[in-house]
Amino acid sequence: MKIQKQHLFFSTLALCSLLLADQYTKWLAISHLKGQEPFVIINRVLEFSYLENTGAAFSSFMGRQTFLIGLTAIVILLLLWKYLTLPSGKRFVPMRLCLLFILSGAVGNLLDRVSRNYVVDFIYFVPINFPKFNVADIYITVGVAILALLLFFYYKDEELDSLFAIRKTGSKD
Repeated sequence: MKIQKQHLFFSTLALCSLLLADQYTKWLAISHLKGQEPFVIINRVLEFSYLENTGAAFSSFMGRQTFLIGLTAIVILLLLWKYLTLPSGKRFVPMRLCLLFILSGAVGNLLDRVSRNYVVDFIYFVPINFPKFNVADIYITVGVAILALLLFFYYKDEELDSLFAIRKTGSKD
C-alpha cells in the first residue's frame, strides 16, 4: 500500500508539473503575443503567434464549447480510470507515462475552455501551414504516438486482451 501511495504522489506531482508548464506557456503567449506580430523563431519554419481557438484539433467543432468540455471531461475520466486500474510493475510504466502526458494535455486544454471559453494556441509550423497548437497539444500528440507504438510493438496481445477485456459475468466459455 505504501508503494501505491508513493506512486500516486509522484504521478500527481508529474501531472501538476506538466500542467504548470502548459499554463505558463499559455500565460506567456497571452502576455507577449496577443495583439502583436508573430515572433519568428526560425525564419519561414517556426514562429509564435497568438490564436484563440474555440474549436478542437484543426479547429473542428468551432464554437461548440459545451460539447467539447463534456467530451473532454469524459475522456479524462476514462483515462484516469485506465491509469488507476493498470497492473502495477515496471512493465506498465511506459503506458502510465503516456497516459500521464495525454491526461496533462487534456486537462490543460480543458482548463482553458472552462476559464477562457477558448484554448490558447501559439506555436506555428510555417512550411506546411500546420494549424497553430500549444504545449498541451504536444503532450497529447507525443503521448498518443508513443502509446500507439507500445500497443503495436511492446505489449503482447495477451497483455492487451487482459487490460481491455470487457468482463462477462455468468457466461461459461
